Amino acid sequence: MPEDNNNDINNPHDSGYKYLLYSKKAFVQLIRSFVKTGWADKIDEASLVRIDKSFILQDFKDKEADVVYTAKLKDQEVIFYVLMELQSTVDYLIPYRLLLYMTEIWRDIFKNVSENEAKRKSFRLPVIVPMVLYNGDANWSVPIEFKDTLGSADLFEDNVLNFKYILFDVQKYEEEELLQLSNLIGSVFLVDKSSELEDIIEQLKKLISIIKNLEAEEFNLFTNWAQKILTRDVPSNQKDKVTNFLKDTRPEEVEEMITNVERILKKSWEEAENTGVKKRNIEIARQMLSKDEPIENIMEYTGLSEEELEKLK
Repeated sequence: MPEDNNNDINNPHDSGYKYLLYSKKAFVQLIRSFVKTGWADKIDEASLVRIDKSFILQDFKDKEADVVYTAKLKDQEVIFYVLMELQSTVDYLIPYRLLLYMTEIWRDIFKNVSENEAKRKSFRLPVIVPMVLYNGDANWSVPIEFKDTLGSADLFEDNVLNFKYILFDVQKYEEEELLQLSNLIGSVFLVDKSSELEDIIEQLKKLISIIKNLEAEEFNLFTNWAQKILTRDVPSNQKDKVTNFLKDTRPEEVEEMITNVERILKKSWEEAENTGVKKRNIEIARQMLSKDEPIENIMEYTGLSEEELEKLK
């Protein structure tokens, strides 16, 4: 199946991670950094092919957020299905959704093979390895094994359907562990652990030496991903400045780039704070005017001018 380009990202909430994992290099790095099993090191980046479609389920149309790759391991096709749950709340339907996505993938495979081939004794469906990427603050309390979502499953032992998914829980990784990775994925996860822009800037400062040493492709992936994070709550008049600094920065200029971005963001925060204070003072002035408070008292209390108060009458 052919790979498509990065321009078909639909949902803004997951576009950052989709953009990142559309890179085969980043995807392989994700697996090798956090999956501690023998097969993780056997994935050949050259054999990876991203499936150029999302498997949107009829009952979960608003939940489409996935990345799907096929790969060859020991000459056998394997499908890696990554479901991205990028929200603050925990969805307890995840195991059920994964099951539906997996069966939908297999159904799609059957649609594209001949009936004679499908009926051959030697025909095998590819293994699907389900994964969940979660970056919410709430503790992930969803069962990892599908059978744990079934009633009385233990009574029937191996006679019930079961699978385990791999969980990448961004908030669970310790800062030291992510810094020790010294790679793109570890850097992204460390930044993503912070929700406030001030904290994000501090995390970026810790990553300066790592970001400087990223390969060219990884550096571009990181700066483009960071752009989405750093500009999400920034007024449009400042957003372009942040974007340009990130876009035009070379690896050796990372420290200067972070300083410039911090300066722009601080100015944006100050403007937002001043606007908020001004709005509160105007509301207070309106209330005092309605109670016929002396103009001098209102001016002293709110800091508004007599001309501004006249306009509020």
